Amino acid sequence: MAQINQVDNRWKISGDIEMANANALLEASHSLVLADNTLIDFSHVTEIDTAAISLILEWQRRAIVEKKQLRFVNLPSNLISLTHLYGVADIVK
Repeated sequence: MAQINQVDNRWKISGDIEMANANALLEASHSLVLADNTLIDFSHVTEIDTAAISLILEWQRRAIVEKKQLRFVNLPSNLISLTHLYGVADIVK
């Protein structure tokens, strides 16, 4: 089961990010504060699929609307590979 919580300006994700739970993670993130320079931390993510890319894009859209900066940290190597495959690697740098 995936979870997302906030500690100061860091969103911590744990568990798997997959199609089955991506929408629940997105919904849960709506209640989190998007501060300036929010860090989205993937250090406790265990498994991912392409749904993780969708979440990243949704969070980036929100940041643009709210005029905030995001940084993605501790991305698993397979997620980095997917960002290159889908041509969105520049978004997570």
